[in-house]
Parts: sequence; structure tokens; C-alpha cells
Amino acid sequence: MEREFNTRILKTTMTIMEKYPELSKYIEEMHETIPNEDVPEITLRSLKAYLDSLNSMLDKYKVEHPSLSSLCV
Repeated sequence: MEREFNTRILKTTMTIMEKYPELSKYIEEMHETIPNEDVPEITLRSLKAYLDSLNSMLDKYKVEHPSLSSLCV
């Protein structure tokens, strides 16, 4: 399951970098990428939360910028 989440995170991140590079600056600022613990543990829950955040950001951007989304097919 962890491998599947990592694969999907990589795929979504690559889509953002290739088709929507203007969003890449927000990836580093995402709450899920900034651990609030001294020794953060990567769990399936945290991977899912990160993937969900990436997808949410991408989906929202596509809705708000439909003309750009149609160019990136």
C-alpha cells in the first residue's frame, strides 16, 4: 500500500511539474510536507493526506482555470 501511495504521489507531482509548473511552488508550502514533530513518522495516513492534498490542489486549479486545463491534454 505504501508503494502505491508513493507511486501515485510521484505521478501527481510529475503532472503538476510538467503541465502546471505554476503550482509547483505550493507543493513545498503544503501543510502535509511540513512536519510539526521532531522525528516525523511517515504513515499510510500521512501519505494519503499528502496525495489527497495534491489532488485537491490540482483539481481546484483545473476548475478555476479551465482554459489552461484544455491546453494540457
